[in-house]
Amino acid sequence: MCGICGFTEATEQDLPVLKAMCDIMAHRGPDGEGLYIADGIALGHRRLSLIDLKGGSQPMVRRDGSPDSPLSSPEPHGAGEPTAAGEAPTLAAGDWAIVFNGEIYNYRDIAAELAAEGWQLKTSSDTEVLLTGYIAWGEAILDKVRGMFAFAIWNRAERTLFCARDFFGIKPFYYTMQNGQFIFASEIKCILEHPAYERALNREALEQYLSFQFSALPETFFAGIFKLPPAHCLTVRADGSTEMRRFWRPAYDFNDERSFNEAAADIDAAMRESVRYHNVADVEVGSFLSSGIDSSYMAACLAKENPAIKTFTVGFAEYEGERDEVSWAHDLAEQLNIANTSKHITQDEYWEALPLVQWHMDEPSADPSAVALWFVDELASDQVKAVLSGEGADEFFGGYKIYQAPLASGKLDSVPKPLLRAGSAALRKLGLRGANYLERASEEVADWYYTNANGVAFTVEERNRLLKEPTGAPAPQAVVAPAYQEAIDLGLDQATQMQYVDLFHWLVGDILLKTDKMSMAHSLESRVPFLDKRVFEVSATLPLSQRVTPEQTKVALREASTCAIPQDWAQKEKLGFPVPIVHWLRDDANYERVRTWFTGPEAEQFFNTDELMAILDDHRAGADRSRKIFIVWMFLMWYRMYFVERTAPERPHPVRARQRDRA
Repeated sequence: MCGICGFTEATEQDLPVLKAMCDIMAHRGPDGEGLYIADGIALGHRRLSLIDLKGGSQPMVRRDGSPDSPLSSPEPHGAGEPTAAGEAPTLAAGDWAIVFNGEIYNYRDIAAELAAEGWQLKTSSDTEVLLTGYIAWGEAILDKVRGMFAFAIWNRAERTLFCARDFFGIKPFYYTMQNGQFIFASEIKCILEHPAYERALNREALEQYLSFQFSALPETFFAGIFKLPPAHCLTVRADGSTEMRRFWRPAYDFNDERSFNEAAADIDAAMRESVRYHNVADVEVGSFLSSGIDSSYMAACLAKENPAIKTFTVGFAEYEGERDEVSWAHDLAEQLNIANTSKHITQDEYWEALPLVQWHMDEPSADPSAVALWFVDELASDQVKAVLSGEGADEFFGGYKIYQAPLASGKLDSVPKPLLRAGSAALRKLGLRGANYLERASEEVADWYYTNANGVAFTVEERNRLLKEPTGAPAPQAVVAPAYQEAIDLGLDQATQMQYVDLFHWLVGDILLKTDKMSMAHSLESRVPFLDKRVFEVSATLPLSQRVTPEQTKVALREASTCAIPQDWAQKEKLGFPVPIVHWLRDDANYERVRTWFTGPEAEQFFNTDELMAILDDHRAGADRSRKIFIVWMFLMWYRMYFVERTAPERPHPVRARQRDRA
């Protein structure tokens, strides 16, 4: 896990720029720094060393493309050892050079295949395997790897830069083209350090954010800076032209002949293999542990590989009753006989962390659980350098309750659609429950579902009232329409269409982004065993009845998890990271805290502040407007840091934890 950056059209005089780009993301790699400028290419790297601690430094260079060509890399600079720009490590020109962020979990298998073809490897690092595999097989290397990655490979002979991002978008890759100069990085703040880019706000991104609660477009909040989509590669040529292509697409082959127990056994086999691969490291790997089955199952699988596993949990004691995340996790840790370190997050700590969360996210994020991730990552980083996390299980195996909606609506298929719409309007007018149910039954899911922000974020009508200068941006349904069309072309049912859309929007735009940014803020590698190609292939064979029923979610996954965790635990409902902001935002002190933002200069610049205050007052009066408040507030906080103050906030003192060792 590292941070990468670079640009084309570079000269030796650009070394201070490259150094500044690396410095601002030092949190991604405190163990070393590598800078490379030669033949018009600049490559920078910050290293968090987990595999081949001595031999895996980057940028990594091969002198030529022959199997026995020499390999070289810069001497790393340790944390706290800044180097003057003129003394920064550089490399002599090579025919091939790579900067790579991520992990190739099956790199040993690929290394053996390369060796069988006569290629000599000088290190035991996955970076060298990735570079050599690309030299040997070209883009076909992408079909062989299992893991998470964002990388760039320079081909000196052809003067091309080949960039790629992993299958599900676990690792970020940002880029911009400025006057023929291609600039890329793991974090947007790195690109902002390059003088060729002039900071400008993308107002359409703001408009869509109000509906999605995250940056939902290919173009980021910074005009002209884009995200490389998941499962895409990009070739940049010497003349400044670029070519992007998709190298992997999900494929579904539902198996109705396999028994339920056989399906569960296949899931368990795939998960155990994935966890075994994700445990490959030259440092200790820990795991998150919450009340849900995803992290519980994953941690239990890791405990089979490593009985000395360390697990980490955070929760909120207030407003959750007697059973919060922490108490549930402690109970399971005791049953599994594993160590668990936990912490309850206080209100003051939560508010204090918000600016840091927004700074590290690069773009505004209105997911309240990102703050919970901030604290659990900080907790884990005190004891381990890598940790397993349960992202992806819901999207693969049907974990969100909203996926049950098409099944419920199906009961009304025989009722005329106009009658359903009339009934919905009548119930809404009377303020009675059931209006949404009837409305959804009258539509296809593509007409109303776009992400898990449905129902908590702003509608098109609401955001038009809220913004002083609406851009006329399309409805959120139009943003996700291409993904729906792909799902329809694949012949997927409506519930699976929702999963497919979430796979390429909610998962990559919200869930995985906060996973990467919050862990890297603490120099911690977050590994996601559910987001493995093999695990996906198994999930893509499950018929709908083994994923979602009107009564239950993640049906087959729950059964698979009983191979590792107790039966009653496998049937628990999903909590996620429940954050009590609904209650907190009704307190007088917090009302005033937000009111100051909602009437401040940034709010006056973008919003009709009377609309903002109406939302805030409605919430204090008893209506739940917490997520809408949070969406606007986080944008204002982010905008002040990135466009007004243009500086990072100060970091508070680290959290205090409570540890429970195995019995």
